[in-house]
Amino acid sequence: MYIEAVPNRNSPPAVLLRETYRENGKIKKRTLLNLTSWPAEQVEGLRIILKGGTALPPGERPFTIARSLPHGHVAAVLGAIRDTGLDRILGPENSRPCKLIVAMIVSRIIAPASKLATARMLDEPTACASTGKVLGLGTVVAAELYEALDWLSARQPEVEKQLARQHLEGGCLVLYDVSSSYVEGRCCDLAEFGYNRDGKKGKMQIVYGLLCAASGCPVAVEVFGGNTGDPKTLATQIEKLKQRFGLQRVVLVGDRGMITDARIREELAPAGFDWITALRAPAIQALAADQGPLQMSFFDERDMAEIDSPDYPGERLIVCRNRELTVERARKRRELLDATENELARIKVAVARKREPLRGKDRIGVAVGEVIGKYKMAKHFDLTIEDASFSFRRNEARIAAEAALDGLYVIRTNLPKEAIGAEDAVSAYKNLAQVERAFRSLKTADLDIRPIYHWLSDRVRAHVFLCMLAYYVEWHMRRKLAPMLFDDEDKDAALASRPSPVAKAPRSDKAKAKAAGKMTEDGQPVHSFHTLMADLGTLCLNEVVAAANPNYVLMMITRPTTIQQKALELLGAPLTAAQ
Repeated sequence: MYIEAVPNRNSPPAVLLRETYRENGKIKKRTLLNLTSWPAEQVEGLRIILKGGTALPPGERPFTIARSLPHGHVAAVLGAIRDTGLDRILGPENSRPCKLIVAMIVSRIIAPASKLATARMLDEPTACASTGKVLGLGTVVAAELYEALDWLSARQPEVEKQLARQHLEGGCLVLYDVSSSYVEGRCCDLAEFGYNRDGKKGKMQIVYGLLCAASGCPVAVEVFGGNTGDPKTLATQIEKLKQRFGLQRVVLVGDRGMITDARIREELAPAGFDWITALRAPAIQALAADQGPLQMSFFDERDMAEIDSPDYPGERLIVCRNRELTVERARKRRELLDATENELARIKVAVARKREPLRGKDRIGVAVGEVIGKYKMAKHFDLTIEDASFSFRRNEARIAAEAALDGLYVIRTNLPKEAIGAEDAVSAYKNLAQVERAFRSLKTADLDIRPIYHWLSDRVRAHVFLCMLAYYVEWHMRRKLAPMLFDDEDKDAALASRPSPVAKAPRSDKAKAKAAGKMTEDGQPVHSFHTLMADLGTLCLNEVVAAANPNYVLMMITRPTTIQQKALELLGAPLTAAQ
């Protein structure tokens, strides 16, 4: 380290504490601290120390670290927020509500917690990261965070409009899917009992629908009552795309439970929107029945074929067969059939035994029902239950009929061949996996959208929107950090190499090499997103007190490691005490 005076035009020179470092064989320098405001004698004392001299009496330490706060992960997330322009979209940037929302986004990514816990993490006396210090928040109380959520709720329509302007355009693919999360308590007007995706019995829930660009980048989210069926959420999304975002024509991609015949007829067609979806299993069975348009001979040598059906006039049906999925479903069915049969055999033995046999049609039926319900194989067994007897056998005809459709799915779209080829239509539908990935990130350890403790409807909506914005930032961070993560940084090349869009998406050679060797191309350990954030968190922001002037506090950042430096460079995040 050394001190350098840098000319500053018509102002006095800037006095900077700097250090040199080597990068890619080149010697570079960076500024560690601006000393311009220091008294001259203090600067000179530091200069003496840096040269190995002593500016203080022996035994007295020239500097004391009064406090050290984890900082690198905060700098990384703030850098990503500014790189995406999200802070400007939220705006006004320097307003306290905006700073608090930015702070909550940072906290949601690095350490998701309740609003009360987040307030403690941001408040100056109890801070456990540099977020509050860097943003200049000072004292933070939970009530302020709730008020900031109200501010965000009012801003949501405009923020989503700006995001749509950046990531959506007329005629583009728009992915839409729905999920749910459970709610603690019973006071929220949105909380209802409904189709439970979380496996939380007895818990009320909310439903939320996520709109994403074709790349998987989230654009908008909307919260619905917990008993809202997936198709009923579609109308508001069409209105949002058409009215609020000003998109007169888009291709809406939704799953088979979302884009139904009724939704196509009553909502998508009147709006002039195109769509891509898939058929449900009963509809596929109907196409394959009685020498219908779907014949298994199509798939002797190929995995995809287009068919026509009078039941779907003006539409294209693209039939696909995933060979790997075919094998997997056959294996799983075989295991479930065997498990069901073994337990039914035990019941049969219990009914037939001489000592304390199982008797009564109702009692036997309850025992059988538990087994059938457990493995969900009722349709594949013929059961005979009497007061003193029980028998069963597999229904081989039904099993064979189901097995014939293993790995089979049918893409359905109103787009003509001139607008989109069969392979691109299949790929577009499979892109819904991007939305599922978003839901996993929102729900699990990434962002912890659940459980939801808010009971005011607007607060619940704001909480979900805040989590979506956090995922928006994380999505962009993952793309830039991909060379350092197990994530595939060359997905396009990998997808281009697969024999057909029906096949499982392969990993690129780069991703395989990283996974095999656990090392990046430049010889550094490969990280998950979480472990990289934890690594960055060891880069600290220190409050340093000089013995020569105890009233003067310096802010100094510890020297980054090679991994930390690379991550910050990939993100374009400046490593300064004041962001």
